[in-house]
Amino acid sequence: MRVEDDRSGMRRLKSIDRAFDIVHLLWRLDGATPTTVADHLDVSVSTAHDYLQSLAATGYVTNDEGEYALGYAFLAMGSRLQRRNRLFHVARPELRELADDTGELANVGIAEGDDWVLLHNEVGSRGLELGDYPGLRTAFHTHAAGKVVLAHFPEERRDELLAGDLESVTAETTTDPDALREELATIREEGVAIDRDGQVVGIGVVAAPLLADEEILGSLAVVCPSGRLADEADRERLRRTVREAADTVMINYRYSG
Repeated sequence: MRVEDDRSGMRRLKSIDRAFDIVHLLWRLDGATPTTVADHLDVSVSTAHDYLQSLAATGYVTNDEGEYALGYAFLAMGSRLQRRNRLFHVARPELRELADDTGELANVGIAEGDDWVLLHNEVGSRGLELGDYPGLRTAFHTHAAGKVVLAHFPEERRDELLAGDLESVTAETTTDPDALREELATIREEGVAIDRDGQVVGIGVVAAPLLADEEILGSLAVVCPSGRLADEADRERLRRTVREAADTVMINYRYSG
């Protein structure tokens, strides 16, 4: 068993790192043989074969006559993880109603590590089909749903996230830390965030924070074509609707079992 220190000083098992390298490779290639894995990861075929057999023994990788692929055990684990989250259960009915009322795509997301993570979405009658999926990870600063979470982090945590280089996803992504701090202060004051084209060109987001005793649990948002946010009356209607939905979710969160 080989152990190495990474740049943070944390001790890491190389065998676990290698196993997840193979998992990610199987996802990218939609299946591979030991020879293909060996070529991509610069290991021997026998080493690749041993890893693949071990992963197959767990049930998370399948083996079809020497072609290895990810198994649906990952889906089962992800679904169970989603349903273990209390916010998911409380928010889901209100998301459905929000999607029906607005006709748009409605979602709820949470923070994990340095990312905003999509927990669940519901699609309205004219809602966008973006191919989003639970577990999708995006940077907080790139869209309104992430910004309302970032805005309500403790100041020290917020400063940590704004200290590094901020990725520019589109021409409209705000990457200047000082400009972001001003925007986040406005979000805290107004209780809602709106962005257009920050994460995807042509897409707008209206989001409100989900706060329990000043602790940020996540965000509730409506996603729509950015053109629908050009009209002030439409923007205000969505701002009010999303914030009211977020308030309802948190009332139910506090008082439901």
